[in-house]
Amino acid sequence: MALLSCTLTLSHSSLRRHVHKYTTSIHLSPPPSPPPRWNLPNPPVLPFRRLVSFPSYIPRSSLLSATAPLLQDAGATATVLAGAYGLVRTFDTLTQRNLIQQSLSRKLVHILSGLLFAGCWPIFSTSAQARYFASVVPLVNCLRLIVHGFSLVTDEGLIKSVTREGNPQELLRGPLYYVLILILCALVFWRESPTGVISLAMMCGGDGVADIIGRRFGSLKLPYNQHKSWAGSLSMLTCGFLISIGMLSYYSALGYFQLDWTWTIQRVALVALVATVVESLPITEVVDDNITVPLVSMVVSMLSFGY
Repeated sequence: MALLSCTLTLSHSSLRRHVHKYTTSIHLSPPPSPPPRWNLPNPPVLPFRRLVSFPSYIPRSSLLSATAPLLQDAGATATVLAGAYGLVRTFDTLTQRNLIQQSLSRKLVHILSGLLFAGCWPIFSTSAQARYFASVVPLVNCLRLIVHGFSLVTDEGLIKSVTREGNPQELLRGPLYYVLILILCALVFWRESPTGVISLAMMCGGDGVADIIGRRFGSLKLPYNQHKSWAGSLSMLTCGFLISIGMLSYYSALGYFQLDWTWTIQRVALVALVATVVESLPITEVVDDNITVPLVSMVVSMLSFGY
C-alpha cells in the first residue's frame, strides 16, 4: 500500500508539473502578429484648371424659350427681306416692259416699301434684339444702293425703278436717305413710340402721294415755289394724316399703343401740317425731302406725344 501511495503521489506531482509547464507556455507565448499593411504612397495630384463651368442640368424648356425669339426674328427678317426684294423686282419688271412709267414706278416703290416695312414690325418677337433683326432689311437695301450707286454692279431695272433720270448716282441721294430713315425709325422708335410710325407715314405716304397727285393735277403752283403745287401739298396733308391715323389704329389694335383718339387726331393733324409746309419750301436742291419731312415729323411728334 505504501508503494502504491508513493507511486500515485509521484504521478500526481508529475502531472501537475506537466500541466503547469504547458499552461505557462501557453500564457507566455507572444500574440500572433497582424497581417502586414502595405503603405503605398498617395497618387500625385495633377494640376487642373477649369476653363469653362457647365451647369449640371439645363431644362429643355429653358433652351426652347431662349431660342424661340431668335428663330422667330430670323424667320421674320428673311420673310420681310424676300418681300422687299420681290416688291422692287416687280416694279423693275413692269418698268422694263413699259407697263408703267418710270416716275410712277419710283413713287409706288417709295410709298409701299416703307409702309409695308413698318406694317411687318409686329411679326417680330418681343425680345430686345427684335429691332436689330428688323433693321437688317433696310441695311441690306442700303448696301445694295451703295454698290449700284458706285456702279460696282449694274442693275438697269433697279436704276429705272427708283431714280428720276436713270443715273446710278441718284441712288446715293434720295433712295439712300430713304433707307437710312427706315433704319433710324426701327432702331430708335420701333413699336414703342408713335413717332416712328408717324414719321414713316409722312415720308412714304404723304410725300409719295403728293408727287403723284402734283404731277397729274398740279397746274396751280404755290406762289413761293413754282416746283410745288396746291394739289400736291393738299394731297400730302390729307394722305399723310390719314395714313398716320391708319397706322396708329393698326398698332393700337394690336396692343402696342394706348391712345386718347381725340387728343391723338389733333396732334397728328399738327404733325401733318408742319411736314407739309416744310415739304413745300424751295429747299429741295439743298436738302432732300427724304431728310426734311421725316426729321421734322419726328421732332413735332416727339414734342406732341412726349416720346
